[in-house]
Amino acid sequence: METVKITAADVNKLRQHTGAGMMDCKKALVEAEGDFEKAIEILRKQGQKVAAKRSDRDATEGMILGKVSGNTATLICVNCETDFVAKTEGFTGFTNELVDLVMANKIGSIDALLGSNYNGLTVADAITEQTGKTGEKVEVSGLETIQAATVVAYNHPGNKVGAIVGLNLAGKEEVARDVAMQVAAMAPLALDKDGVSADIIAKEVEIGKELAIQEGKPADMAEKIALGRLGKFFKENTLLEQAFIKDQKLSVSQYLKSIDPQLTVTEFKRFSLGN
Repeated sequence: METVKITAADVNKLRQHTGAGMMDCKKALVEAEGDFEKAIEILRKQGQKVAAKRSDRDATEGMILGKVSGNTATLICVNCETDFVAKTEGFTGFTNELVDLVMANKIGSIDALLGSNYNGLTVADAITEQTGKTGEKVEVSGLETIQAATVVAYNHPGNKVGAIVGLNLAGKEEVARDVAMQVAAMAPLALDKDGVSADIIAKEVEIGKELAIQEGKPADMAEKIALGRLGKFFKENTLLEQAFIKDQKLSVSQYLKSIDPQLTVTEFKRFSLGN
Protein backbone atom coordinates (compact mmCIF):
# COMPACT_ATOMS: atom_id res chain seq x y z
CA MET A 1 0.00 0.00 0.00
CA GLU A 2 1.33 3.44 -0.94
CA THR A 3 2.39 5.59 2.01
CA VAL A 4 0.65 8.94 2.29
CA LYS A 5 3.14 11.82 2.23
CA ILE A 6 2.80 14.12 5.24
CA THR A 7 4.14 17.60 4.56
CA ALA A 8 5.41 20.20 7.01
CA ALA A 9 2.43 22.35 6.00
CA ASP A 10 0.06 19.52 7.00
CA VAL A 11 1.75 19.20 10.39
CA ASN A 12 1.68 22.96 10.98
CA LYS A 13 -2.00 23.17 10.05
CA LEU A 14 -2.87 20.47 12.60
CA ARG A 15 -0.69 22.16 15.22
CA GLN A 16 -2.36 25.53 14.63
CA HIS A 17 -5.79 23.90 14.82
CA THR A 18 -5.18 21.86 17.97
CA GLY A 19 -2.31 23.38 19.91
CA ALA A 20 -0.61 19.97 20.16
CA GLY A 21 3.17 19.53 19.69
CA MET A 22 4.76 19.24 16.26
CA MET A 23 5.98 15.65 16.69
CA ASP A 24 2.66 14.55 18.16
CA CYS A 25 0.85 16.13 15.22
CA LYS A 26 3.13 14.41 12.72
CA LYS A 27 2.65 11.01 14.36
CA ALA A 28 -1.11 11.48 14.45
CA LEU A 29 -1.22 12.41 10.76
CA VAL A 30 0.91 9.41 9.83
CA GLU A 31 -1.35 7.10 11.82
CA ALA A 32 -4.43 8.72 10.27
CA GLU A 33 -2.90 8.40 6.78
CA GLY A 34 -3.31 12.13 6.26
CA ASP A 35 -6.95 12.35 7.39
CA PHE A 36 -7.14 15.66 9.29
CA GLU A 37 -10.26 14.94 11.37
CA LYS A 38 -9.06 11.45 12.21
CA ALA A 39 -5.73 12.88 13.36
CA ILE A 40 -7.54 15.23 15.75
CA GLU A 41 -9.44 12.26 17.17
CA ILE A 42 -6.17 10.30 17.60
CA LEU A 43 -4.62 13.20 19.52
CA ARG A 44 -7.63 13.35 21.82
CA LYS A 45 -7.55 9.60 22.41
CA GLN A 46 -3.92 9.94 23.42
CA GLY A 47 -5.12 12.20 26.20
CA GLN A 48 -3.78 15.38 24.67
CA LYS A 49 -5.57 18.60 25.48
CA VAL A 50 -6.72 19.58 22.03
CA ALA A 51 -7.96 23.11 21.55
CA ALA A 52 -9.65 22.35 18.23
CA LYS A 53 -11.56 25.34 16.93
CA ARG A 54 -15.27 24.67 16.55
CA SER A 55 -17.39 26.78 14.26
CA ASP A 56 -20.48 26.59 12.16
CA ARG A 57 -18.45 27.57 9.10
CA ASP A 58 -14.71 27.76 8.31
CA ALA A 59 -13.32 29.84 5.43
CA THR A 60 -10.10 31.62 4.50
CA GLU A 61 -10.68 35.38 4.30
CA GLY A 62 -13.70 37.60 3.81
CA MET A 63 -16.35 39.28 5.91
CA ILE A 64 -18.97 38.02 8.35
CA LEU A 65 -21.83 40.42 8.92
CA GLY A 66 -25.01 40.25 10.98
CA LYS A 67 -27.91 42.69 10.93
CA VAL A 68 -31.38 42.95 12.46
CA SER A 69 -34.67 44.02 10.90
CA GLY A 70 -37.70 43.88 13.18
CA ASN A 71 -37.88 40.40 14.68
CA THR A 72 -35.48 38.86 12.15
CA ALA A 73 -31.70 38.61 12.42
CA THR A 74 -29.54 37.74 9.40
CA LEU A 75 -25.95 36.50 9.33
CA ILE A 76 -23.90 36.19 6.16
CA CYS A 77 -20.37 35.03 5.32
CA VAL A 78 -18.88 36.33 2.07
CA ASN A 79 -15.42 35.01 1.22
CA CYS A 80 -12.47 36.22 -0.77
CA GLU A 81 -8.84 35.10 -0.90
CA THR A 82 -6.95 37.80 1.00
CA ASP A 83 -7.47 40.02 4.02
CA PHE A 84 -6.46 43.00 1.88
CA VAL A 85 -9.50 42.58 -0.40
CA ALA A 86 -11.77 41.78 2.57
CA LYS A 87 -11.07 45.25 4.00
CA THR A 88 -11.67 47.21 0.79
CA GLU A 89 -14.65 49.52 0.56
CA GLY A 90 -15.95 47.70 -2.51
CA PHE A 91 -16.00 44.29 -0.79
CA THR A 92 -17.46 45.51 2.52
CA GLY A 93 -20.06 47.56 0.67
CA PHE A 94 -21.06 44.56 -1.44
CA THR A 95 -21.41 42.40 1.69
CA ASN A 96 -23.60 45.02 3.37
CA GLU A 97 -25.82 45.23 0.30
CA LEU A 98 -26.25 41.46 0.22
CA VAL A 99 -27.42 41.42 3.84
CA ASP A 100 -29.86 44.25 3.10
CA LEU A 101 -31.14 42.31 0.07
CA VAL A 102 -31.69 39.20 2.19
CA MET A 103 -33.64 41.14 4.82
CA ALA A 104 -35.71 43.15 2.35
CA ASN A 105 -36.80 40.04 0.42
CA LYS A 106 -36.89 37.56 3.32
CA ILE A 107 -34.43 35.26 1.55
CA GLY A 108 -33.75 32.04 3.43
CA SER A 109 -31.01 30.22 1.53
CA ILE A 110 -27.83 30.80 -0.46
CA ASP A 111 -29.41 29.37 -3.61
CA ALA A 112 -32.34 31.75 -3.33
CA LEU A 113 -29.93 34.65 -2.78
CA LEU A 114 -27.82 33.77 -5.82
CA GLY A 115 -30.90 33.87 -8.03
CA SER A 116 -32.16 37.20 -6.65
CA ASN A 117 -32.01 40.51 -8.48
CA TYR A 118 -29.10 42.82 -7.70
CA ASN A 119 -29.05 46.07 -9.68
CA GLY A 120 -30.33 44.35 -12.81
CA LEU A 121 -28.10 41.30 -12.43
CA THR A 122 -28.58 38.10 -10.50
CA VAL A 123 -26.51 37.98 -7.32
CA ALA A 124 -24.58 35.10 -8.91
CA ASP A 125 -23.59 37.38 -11.81
CA ALA A 126 -22.81 40.22 -9.41
CA ILE A 127 -20.43 37.88 -7.55
CA THR A 128 -18.74 37.02 -10.85
CA GLU A 129 -18.41 40.75 -11.46
CA GLN A 130 -16.84 41.18 -8.00
CA THR A 131 -14.36 38.42 -8.85
CA GLY A 132 -13.37 40.36 -11.93
CA LYS A 133 -12.97 43.60 -9.98
CA THR A 134 -10.92 42.11 -7.15
CA GLY A 135 -8.99 39.50 -9.09
CA GLU A 136 -9.93 37.01 -6.39
CA LYS A 137 -12.52 34.30 -6.02
CA VAL A 138 -15.59 35.69 -4.23
CA GLU A 139 -18.36 33.50 -2.86
CA VAL A 140 -21.15 33.39 -0.31
CA SER A 141 -20.40 30.44 1.98
CA GLY A 142 -22.94 31.02 4.73
CA LEU A 143 -26.40 32.51 5.19
CA GLU A 144 -28.63 32.14 8.24
CA THR A 145 -31.71 33.94 9.52
CA ILE A 146 -33.60 33.55 12.78
CA GLN A 147 -36.85 35.01 14.08
CA ALA A 148 -37.76 35.51 17.73
CA ALA A 149 -39.36 37.94 20.17
CA THR A 150 -35.92 39.52 20.66
CA VAL A 151 -33.11 39.15 18.13
CA VAL A 152 -29.62 40.63 18.04
CA ALA A 153 -26.60 40.44 15.76
CA TYR A 154 -23.09 40.64 17.17
CA ASN A 155 -20.21 41.47 14.84
CA HIS A 156 -16.86 40.92 16.51
CA PRO A 157 -14.34 43.67 15.65
CA GLY A 158 -12.68 42.79 12.36
CA ASN A 159 -15.74 40.89 11.10
CA LYS A 160 -14.04 37.51 11.23
CA VAL A 161 -16.54 36.12 13.74
CA GLY A 162 -20.24 36.88 14.02
CA ALA A 163 -23.31 35.56 15.78
CA ILE A 164 -27.06 36.04 15.84
CA VAL A 165 -29.25 35.09 18.79
CA GLY A 166 -32.98 34.89 19.45
CA LEU A 167 -34.71 35.10 22.87
CA ASN A 168 -38.27 34.07 23.65
CA LEU A 169 -39.25 37.34 25.40
CA ALA A 170 -39.44 40.81 23.86
CA GLY A 171 -37.41 43.82 24.93
CA LYS A 172 -34.31 41.89 26.02
CA GLU A 173 -31.78 43.27 23.54
CA GLU A 174 -29.03 43.93 26.10
CA VAL A 175 -29.30 40.39 27.46
CA ALA A 176 -29.39 38.95 23.96
CA ARG A 177 -26.22 40.86 23.08
CA ASP A 178 -24.47 39.31 26.10
CA VAL A 179 -25.50 35.87 24.87
CA ALA A 180 -24.43 36.65 21.29
CA MET A 181 -20.98 37.66 22.58
CA GLN A 182 -20.90 34.34 24.46
CA VAL A 183 -21.71 32.46 21.24
CA ALA A 184 -19.01 34.34 19.33
CA ALA A 185 -16.36 33.75 22.01
CA MET A 186 -17.16 30.19 23.11
CA ALA A 187 -18.43 28.58 19.88
CA PRO A 188 -21.03 26.24 21.41
CA LEU A 189 -21.97 23.16 19.39
CA ALA A 190 -25.65 23.28 20.29
CA LEU A 191 -28.23 25.07 22.44
CA ASP A 192 -28.43 22.21 24.97
CA LYS A 193 -27.53 18.52 25.19
CA ASP A 194 -30.65 17.54 23.25
CA GLY A 195 -29.23 19.41 20.29
CA VAL A 196 -25.94 17.48 20.19
CA SER A 197 -25.98 14.80 17.50
CA ALA A 198 -25.85 11.11 18.40
CA ASP A 199 -22.67 10.77 16.31
CA ILE A 200 -20.82 13.40 18.36
CA ILE A 201 -21.98 11.84 21.64
CA ALA A 202 -20.90 8.37 20.48
CA LYS A 203 -17.48 9.71 19.52
CA GLU A 204 -17.07 11.44 22.90
CA VAL A 205 -18.00 8.23 24.72
CA GLU A 206 -15.48 6.26 22.65
CA ILE A 207 -12.73 8.78 23.42
CA GLY A 208 -13.68 8.77 27.10
CA LYS A 209 -13.51 4.96 27.26
CA GLU A 210 -10.04 4.87 25.74
CA LEU A 211 -8.80 7.56 28.12
CA ALA A 212 -10.23 5.68 31.11
CA ILE A 213 -8.48 2.47 30.05
CA GLN A 214 -5.19 4.36 29.58
CA GLU A 215 -5.63 5.71 33.11
CA GLY A 216 -5.72 2.15 34.37
CA LYS A 217 -9.45 1.86 34.97
CA PRO A 218 -11.04 -1.62 34.48
CA ALA A 219 -12.43 -2.15 30.99
CA ASP A 220 -15.88 -3.01 32.37
CA MET A 221 -15.96 0.38 34.15
CA ALA A 222 -14.63 2.43 31.25
CA GLU A 223 -17.98 3.05 29.60
CA LYS A 224 -19.60 4.22 32.86
CA ILE A 225 -16.70 6.58 33.43
CA ALA A 226 -16.96 7.86 29.85
CA LEU A 227 -20.70 8.47 30.24
CA GLY A 228 -19.97 10.36 33.45
CA ARG A 229 -17.55 12.60 31.59
CA LEU A 230 -20.26 13.56 29.12
CA GLY A 231 -21.56 16.00 31.70
CA LYS A 232 -18.35 18.01 31.47
CA PHE A 233 -18.51 17.87 27.66
CA PHE A 234 -22.04 19.29 27.67
CA LYS A 235 -21.05 22.06 30.10
CA GLU A 236 -18.20 23.11 27.83
CA ASN A 237 -19.98 22.76 24.50
CA THR A 238 -23.69 23.57 24.88
CA LEU A 239 -24.71 27.21 25.15
CA LEU A 240 -27.16 27.04 28.04
CA GLU A 241 -24.78 24.96 30.19
CA GLN A 242 -21.61 26.92 29.45
CA ALA A 243 -20.17 29.17 32.16
CA PHE A 244 -21.35 32.71 31.42
CA ILE A 245 -18.35 34.74 30.25
CA LYS A 246 -19.32 37.81 32.31
CA ASP A 247 -19.86 35.80 35.52
CA GLN A 248 -18.19 32.40 35.63
CA LYS A 249 -20.21 31.42 38.72
CA LEU A 250 -23.35 31.26 36.57
CA SER A 251 -24.24 29.13 33.58
CA VAL A 252 -25.81 30.98 30.65
CA SER A 253 -29.16 29.43 31.60
CA GLN A 254 -28.82 30.65 35.19
CA TYR A 255 -27.91 34.13 33.96
CA LEU A 256 -31.05 34.23 31.80
CA LYS A 257 -33.24 33.00 34.68
CA SER A 258 -31.79 35.72 36.93
CA ILE A 259 -33.22 38.27 34.49
CA ASP A 260 -36.58 36.52 34.09
CA PRO A 261 -37.52 32.96 35.14
CA GLN A 262 -39.18 32.42 31.74
CA LEU A 263 -36.30 33.77 29.65
CA THR A 264 -34.36 31.43 27.37
CA VAL A 265 -32.60 31.26 24.01
CA THR A 266 -34.73 30.02 21.13
CA GLU A 267 -31.94 29.75 18.55
CA PHE A 268 -28.44 30.93 17.66
CA LYS A 269 -26.14 30.87 14.63
CA ARG A 270 -22.41 31.54 14.39
CA PHE A 271 -19.92 31.89 11.56
CA SER A 272 -16.13 32.11 11.86
CA LEU A 273 -13.44 32.65 9.26
CA GLY A 274 -10.77 29.94 9.36
CA ASN A 275 -7.02 30.39 9.25
